[in-house]
Amino acid sequence: MAQEKEKEKQEAINEERATGEGMPEAEAQVPVDVELLKRQLHEAQTKLAESLDGWQRSMADFQNYKRRVDRDYEIVRASMKGDLIKKVLPVLDDLERALQNRPADEAWAGGIELIVRKFQNLLDGEGVKRIDANGAAFDPAFHEAISHEPSTEVESGHVIAVVQNGYMLGERVIRPALVRVAQ
Repeated sequence: MAQEKEKEKQEAINEERATGEGMPEAEAQVPVDVELLKRQLHEAQTKLAESLDGWQRSMADFQNYKRRVDRDYEIVRASMKGDLIKKVLPVLDDLERALQNRPADEAWAGGIELIVRKFQNLLDGEGVKRIDANGAAFDPAFHEAISHEPSTEVESGHVIAVVQNGYMLGERVIRPALVRVAQ
């Protein structure tokens, strides 16, 4: 009996909810509010997805910008380093010429030789390499011809002699080698 009363009471409540009778106005509009909330949730999720997409694009753009700035910095740094070394190379050339024309019994020649070796070690430490041109085929990317001469000893189009050494910094030619080329 108690169960039947409870059952009848529950049925009455369900009927009132279905018809909206005897209930406060806010509870009667629950289905309408749920649809409104669902629509607002969908709009918020859409805005969130757009914002997330924009944020991800901004982060990717920033990473690309950072890589580009780092690459540009390295290029400028290598260029400045090459320019400085290029300005100092004539001093090494002069020292090497002094050694080629040195008297045999002079003590100062040993000192000049040490200075040249130190200078060459410094350049090697910075990644500067001498272009080996003697006897090589002429390549305008690495050599600058100052004369074309007939030669029976060297094949045509090859370097007869190096007048001034050329140097490279990494893959970049700082100064091409001045050479005489066989015809």
